[in-house]
Amino acid sequence: MICVLGDAHLDVVARVAWPPTQETDTAAATSLTVGGQGANVAAWVSALGGRSRLIAARADDLAARLVADELARLGVELVGPVVPGRTGIVISLSDGGQSRSMLTDRGVGTQLAAAGLAGEWLDDCEWLHIPAYSFACEPVRSAALTGVAMAAARSARLSVDLSSTALIEAYGPASFRELLATLRPDVMFGNQAEAALIGDVLSDRVVVKLGADGVRAGGRHYPAVPTVPVDSTGAGDAFAAGYLVGGVELGLQAAARAMAKMGAMP
Repeated sequence: MICVLGDAHLDVVARVAWPPTQETDTAAATSLTVGGQGANVAAWVSALGGRSRLIAARADDLAARLVADELARLGVELVGPVVPGRTGIVISLSDGGQSRSMLTDRGVGTQLAAAGLAGEWLDDCEWLHIPAYSFACEPVRSAALTGVAMAAARSARLSVDLSSTALIEAYGPASFRELLATLRPDVMFGNQAEAALIGDVLSDRVVVKLGADGVRAGGRHYPAVPTVPVDSTGAGDAFAAGYLVGGVELGLQAAARAMAKMGAMP
């Protein structure tokens, strides 16, 4: 069982010719799916043959019911409190699978509180995976730290996705490095820019995602699995899921599958 503490929301992905035309229409291929870094990883774990549980705050609106139904269809066990509010939405603008920009509204995603955690959710977990977004603000930061302590008490391993350069810079790179030094994750995932911001903190535990060039892990370079890129949204989450289920090679295979389709879900 791989447990993930993070968001579940809606993803709108638009694959557009770049840059968009100003003051008029720009043709796009779009998709609407469940998203959130936590939800993405949990769904890919299930798709790759693992068992997954997503711990997340859920809203009480129609979108939350859509999210819950789709995650159940994908084999993800969803737990966590229902709180008043609206489900988050992230709009991803994808440049033909080569790059992307995200417009993020997390909705109630930050409202998971430590008091809302149940120890039983972590009893059978081999890994607890936490996107850095879960450390960005209160009350979810306290919930994430509590979850880490609960997982450690149950001998579960910890993985952290560095998530976003904007997040690390807003948190403060020095403060974020101190947080990681305290948490001591067994593995961290990040792209080159994110890895550069955390410097040499536990550098031997960082898997650096290199895009089309693959990844660097444990002092070794692993080339990417060939694919025809359609949309890069969620490829890093698919890699993290594959790594946790079966190691680097499965992670690279999952990333290639994610790149070859629209949207972040399997």
